[in-house]
Parts: sequence; structure tokens; C-alpha cells
Amino acid sequence: MTSKVAEEALGYEQARDELIEVVRRLEAGGTTLEESLALWERGEELAKVCRRWLDGARARLDAALAEESQDGESDSEQ
Repeated sequence: MTSKVAEEALGYEQARDELIEVVRRLEAGGTTLEESLALWERGEELAKVCRRWLDGARARLDAALAEESQDGESDSEQ
């Protein structure tokens, strides 16, 4: 499998695209049990990478909305 550093270097789109390919291969079948397990494990890793990116994007969006809300309150107080 990949190292933690390599996983963190993956962008969201890269991880998502690779995850789609992993799922496609698993759904197609025709792999050995060992290959299927390795694909499943890789899929889990990729899903975690995607989740971290999405959680980070959500946090940034929430922070921006909170800042916008505070700016709006400050403007109305003046």
C-alpha cells in the first residue's frame, strides 16, 4: 500500500478518481481474493483521503460564513 506522505500528497480529484477505479474493478469481479482484499484496503485509504479533503473544505466554508456573518453584524452596529 502507499505511505501516509503519499496519501496526503493526493488531491481530492486524484483520490476520487482512483477510488472510482477501485470500485469499478471490485464490481467487475474476476480478481483473486487477495487482489480483492488489497483493492478494498486501497479503497478504504482513498475514502479517508477524500473525507479529509471534504472535511477541510467544510471547515473553510464554515469559517468564511462565520466571518461574513460577524462582518455583517459589525456593519449593522455602526
